[in-house]
Amino acid sequence: MSGVRVLVAGASIAGPALAHWLCRRGARVTVVERALGLRGGGQAVDARGVAREVIGRMGLEARVRAARTLTAGAYTVDVDGAVVETFRAEDDGGDGYIAEIEILRGDLSRVLYEDTRDGVEYVFGDRIAELTQDGEGVDVLFAGAGGAGGGGWRRFDLVVGADGLHSALRAMVFGPHERFVRHLGLVLAFYSVPNEFGLGRWLLDYRDAASGRSAGLRPVPDPSRAMAMLSFPAADFQVDYRDVAAQKRLLRERMEGMGWLTPRILGHADDTPDFYLDQVAQVVMPHWSNGRVGLIGDAAYSSSPMSGGGTGLALVGAYLLASELAAADWDPHTGFTAYQHRMLPYVQANQKIGRLHANSLNGTQHHTEPEWDLDLIQRAINGVDLPDYKELPDTRPTTVQPVMS
Repeated sequence: MSGVRVLVAGASIAGPALAHWLCRRGARVTVVERALGLRGGGQAVDARGVAREVIGRMGLEARVRAARTLTAGAYTVDVDGAVVETFRAEDDGGDGYIAEIEILRGDLSRVLYEDTRDGVEYVFGDRIAELTQDGEGVDVLFAGAGGAGGGGWRRFDLVVGADGLHSALRAMVFGPHERFVRHLGLVLAFYSVPNEFGLGRWLLDYRDAASGRSAGLRPVPDPSRAMAMLSFPAADFQVDYRDVAAQKRLLRERMEGMGWLTPRILGHADDTPDFYLDQVAQVVMPHWSNGRVGLIGDAAYSSSPMSGGGTGLALVGAYLLASELAAADWDPHTGFTAYQHRMLPYVQANQKIGRLHANSLNGTQHHTEPEWDLDLIQRAINGVDLPDYKELPDTRPTTVQPVMS
């Protein structure tokens, strides 16, 4: 089958990365995103091991490197700001605690969008309102709420959800969130602040062991700004992830009395343009596909920000999913099954890292799983085979998009 029509829900990282590989394998791709445009900023994300290899195979290494945060490393500090521990970006060949390729989520999203926009139909400000599938395809109703899609029904051969931890497509096709989302007892917040702290190219991280809370600042490409990072244990998280005002109230309540620079960081919560807070959670599913509908990235197998591997899972998953579907002549059962078989050990290693890290912060490490070891870390970084798929069509364009400034 050639010219297969694929709808991808979500235009953050997994969606545009999947669109890149689907197009190269000969598919016609539409990406629908409920936001009105690309969302900038966001948490810094890392590319380690096999994820760096995928970026190279995409031909995007130069553009990704040009958009890096250029973080030199991280200092763990005490309440007075004295350095307790040092981690450098060059540690472990660039795959250490601070990855050599570190980039803001929004910047990586834009690199991927710029790379694919000429060959992909992007529909912003719209969403999937309903879908029905049969043996030959999937009928999708677009909401048409101000989006370029204009609403109405369209038919696709395959649909893939790349719409994150709170995936609407997953809930629509696979069942309610509670069935698959596993909270790890920790809440994470981050947002950009003015760099009034004299922050250079080093991340600063303060942790209060007694309360399980943490506060930090990390550099971003704009030296006049910094990214604040705050976390606290919470087994009773009840705030709607879309209710930003309630999230800010919760953050102030739970971080009250925290030392170091925390009060000054909290002072900018109301004037930041990109506040984010959510419970740290993973997605665990027995199957990542249902007929002609599949999932990728956080929608299918979120490892949580505590793993440091979510971006790698998205990029590697995009490469393998598109290629396995093409290798199966776009048969959904064969392609989706092969993709999950290849990805599962890699996913499980990253999810275990995420659980161990979250448990170490919320004080439950000794009650759950044993300490991680070097073998686990290596499986989380490189624990998946990347076939070259030389037998598959590759319609990679020869034109080069400009480097994002």
